[in-house]
Amino acid sequence: MSAAPPGAHDPDLLLQIDDLTVGFPTDDGLVQAVRGVSYELRRGESLGIVGESGSGKSVTSLAVMGLLPQTAKITGSAKVHGREVLGLSDAAISKIRGNDIAMIFQDPLTSLNPAFTVGFQLAEAVLVHREVTKKEAHKRAVELLDLVGIPFPEQRAHAYPHELSGGMRQRVVIAIAMANNPSIIIADEPTTALDVTVQAQVMESLQAARRETGAALILITHDLGVIAGHVDRVNVMYAGMLVESGTVDDIFYSPRMPYSLGLLGSLPRMDEARHERLTPILGTPPSLVNMPPGCPFAPRCPMAEDLCREQEPELRPVDGGPHAAACHFSDRLEGASPADLFKAPTLDADLIADLEEQQ
Repeated sequence: MSAAPPGAHDPDLLLQIDDLTVGFPTDDGLVQAVRGVSYELRRGESLGIVGESGSGKSVTSLAVMGLLPQTAKITGSAKVHGREVLGLSDAAISKIRGNDIAMIFQDPLTSLNPAFTVGFQLAEAVLVHREVTKKEAHKRAVELLDLVGIPFPEQRAHAYPHELSGGMRQRVVIAIAMANNPSIIIADEPTTALDVTVQAQVMESLQAARRETGAALILITHDLGVIAGHVDRVNVMYAGMLVESGTVDDIFYSPRMPYSLGLLGSLPRMDEARHERLTPILGTPPSLVNMPPGCPFAPRCPMAEDLCREQEPELRPVDGGPHAAACHFSDRLEGASPADLFKAPTLDADLIADLEEQQ
């Protein structure tokens, strides 16, 4: 496909975030929730954003959606289809939300009104952006419930949120997100607090939404296991900034940032022996108020040196490719495993023997 001429918007470039920063004033100072984040999302892509709680994953997307409080200090740029969305009025951003870009929140009960049926709320999402009759909107609501795999959609359309299970409620929220065929769907921890079987059903509903709408996907999660088979690229965030970015294979098989390696080490694997221990990352994320100089991960990093405590590393390419990492010593991690860097807790020898006998 030929590139767009200079100065023209590339139609395949759906979302462009450039040097985005978000701060929240508090009595203790400015909380730097997002610090200089930049990334792009192109048509048909699926991007995973991972990191611990407080790393800035959700705040970045809320800034794009115009859903942050007015007290938030936002700088940088966020463009949807080439149009700057930061600083738009509530009326202007409301025309974009749900139509061009939709968001699925972590807890469906915060997105659904308990006083109205799910069919009414689905129909309302259609009526806001389309000139259709209420009958047509209701018909569309039933179709959407069927598309996300809810059985007996005609009957379920008359149910209230509290009458549905957690997994069904999440699928209703997915149906609302896809109601107007948006080009971008942001899913913020869509499987939290769901059991493994329901997680799989919700993720299948999300993929069905993408097939129906052709939307690009941003999947926000703290669980690397969730994104493994559902995204093309991964952004790893820590302390409000991107610390590694690359393809799924780059992040899972050749991470070049100690934090990414630590996240992988804390992920249970089915191909390891039962007595193998996870390799946790010790310590806690830093306070985002008055952050000290240097790499924010240095206090938790086993390979940190004086340079790490003095100078914060920039996100730079690894081996000249699209894979990038923010680490002064990323070259040392080539071929490293989590156990090489993070020490796993040891098990008693007798307990290991008992486990081996049970296998």
